[in-house]
Amino acid sequence: MSGKRLPCDVGRNGVALLLALLVCAQPALAARDSQKKQKATTSAAVGPTVPYTTKIDPTGNGDLDAALTSSSDLLGLQKAHAVGPFALAGRIRNEYDRLNTALESFGYYDGKVTITVTRPAASKAPPQLSMDGQDIGLPLWLASLPSGETLAIHITTRTGPLYHVGTVQVIAPDSRKPVALSAAQEKAFGLKTGAPAIASAVLQAGATLDATLKEEGHPLAKVDTPTAYLQPETRTLNVTYPVTIGPLANIGPITLDGLDYTHPHFVRKRLNVAPGQLYQPSKIEDARQDLASLGIFSTVGVKDAPKLAPDGSMPLTFNFREAKRHTIGAEVGYSTDLGGRVGGTWTHHNLFGNAERLKLTALVTGVGGTAQQGFGYDVYADLFKPDFPGRHQNASFRVEGIRQLFYSYRQTALILRAGIVRQLNRRWNLSYGMAAEEEKIAQFGVTRDYTMVFAPVSANYDNTDLPSPLQPPTHGVRVSLSVTPSASFNHGTSFFALLQANASTYFDLARFGISNPGRSVFAFRAIVGSVQGASTYAIPPDQRLYGGGTATIRGFRYQGVGPQFPNSKYAIGGTSLDAGTVEFRQRFFKSWGMAAFMDAGQVGSGSAPFTGTVRVGAGAGARYFTPIGPIRIDVAVPLNREQRGDKWELYIGLGETF
Repeated sequence: MSGKRLPCDVGRNGVALLLALLVCAQPALAARDSQKKQKATTSAAVGPTVPYTTKIDPTGNGDLDAALTSSSDLLGLQKAHAVGPFALAGRIRNEYDRLNTALESFGYYDGKVTITVTRPAASKAPPQLSMDGQDIGLPLWLASLPSGETLAIHITTRTGPLYHVGTVQVIAPDSRKPVALSAAQEKAFGLKTGAPAIASAVLQAGATLDATLKEEGHPLAKVDTPTAYLQPETRTLNVTYPVTIGPLANIGPITLDGLDYTHPHFVRKRLNVAPGQLYQPSKIEDARQDLASLGIFSTVGVKDAPKLAPDGSMPLTFNFREAKRHTIGAEVGYSTDLGGRVGGTWTHHNLFGNAERLKLTALVTGVGGTAQQGFGYDVYADLFKPDFPGRHQNASFRVEGIRQLFYSYRQTALILRAGIVRQLNRRWNLSYGMAAEEEKIAQFGVTRDYTMVFAPVSANYDNTDLPSPLQPPTHGVRVSLSVTPSASFNHGTSFFALLQANASTYFDLARFGISNPGRSVFAFRAIVGSVQGASTYAIPPDQRLYGGGTATIRGFRYQGVGPQFPNSKYAIGGTSLDAGTVEFRQRFFKSWGMAAFMDAGQVGSGSAPFTGTVRVGAGAGARYFTPIGPIRIDVAVPLNREQRGDKWELYIGLGETF
């Protein structure tokens, strides 16, 4: 092959294409950083230092300018690592190679770099005020300068003509014979004759082909570093890729390493891949991430065997490091209506070795709330069991004791719940279960005991694609539809059903090009609820519908919207509810943000929503963003309160309201 070959080990007159690419794509390589620090430390320790400033003229190509800037040691080290005159001269000379390599990475092989060193204009003798960075007298000139002067280093680059890709060959490493690619492989490879000889595109073509071959079931496939041949007469770059496709293989035996408390049978049952399936890295990675999502491992890794098994399959080894099984946490919250809520939790994350999670929680509630008559408590034990009774469904069980002293009613209750959440696909899930409750409720001077059973069913959709519900959504929709058939005993048997629909959606103003992604977001929420089959007084007070608070209408205290007993703070509750919210969320800097919102809603005494007196609240708040989620502080006021209603409400919590 004619032309100048660019092997791996030297500069422009024989620079490997790979080296040029890496300088472009990763200018702060660890090896080079180590070399920088070594040079800086050595030179800084000898003689006086020479302060200087560096300016690089733009080329008009933003990506190239960024590569030149990040490749420049003169610019990157001018403040952090001062040097003496002879070390500075060496730094300047080395700059030519670095910047020429960056130019070549973008296809400019006839480019030119000029570096000029200039003394301050007000300087006196010696009369020479500037010198080219390639002048052999540069070190002595720098050493002769008076101390204290700050030199100006000016870098200009001339790109010259853009080179293009010439011939592209895919060959076998040993025989050097051409390798035939399928149509799908050719499409994935993508590099064509005539394309700009940009380093990132040349490397990416090889990486994409390598990934495609493996995804098609060739675990031993390998695309080696391409060799480039410079053709100055045609201003082209001929590129040759050594490619080994290797045999087609299935997944072989799977080994599990590092399981101390977790049962291997559970992990194997959970695995999304199995021996005999076609080897595909994407499916294997999905399986790894799924195991990591269990929350019982601090790390989950997977690796191929060094070679195929005798039967031609590829053995896999999953490596685990188990996380701490026990954690202790605290829970704190506050709003002016519900008051303070404080307590602790103890969690066992792998109770029986099958990723079961037991959580014990004890909370003191109602500390100083405007909707509260005194302290209450909430004590419960939660048991979560994944993959029960089968794959893609999880079971949960709860035993809970609560005492709540609202102005609307005073309640002491024991509650038992059991439910299953079934994941239908990535965005849909279905939940169903049973619950029983034994309670004592006092309302407006009347105390009654109730025994109730429930059979809740709900369908939920979420395409916000967030890893945690505490993360603020910026796009997508969340919808929840639920029906809860219920029966109440003790004071005559009453059957009723609670129907409820919740929906929220989010619009990022970046869609319209007027903000950066995730910085300015409108959020909308709608809630509709209805009790069917029984009138207000035929159902227990805690099963009625109430408005007010963060879940419905901020600015009004919890249970402060809806039918009320005359001349009192006591809410009767209703059998229909509707509420809506418009909220604007703006993020500032890295960790701060704000929100402004308006809520409106009503509670009616009939089963049909959109009846009753509409109440409107508005407010604003601040956000501080943490890795877990935003810390939220909101203040809201009622815009059409009753004479005895609230004047304002404060809410503090973790995560957005919805």
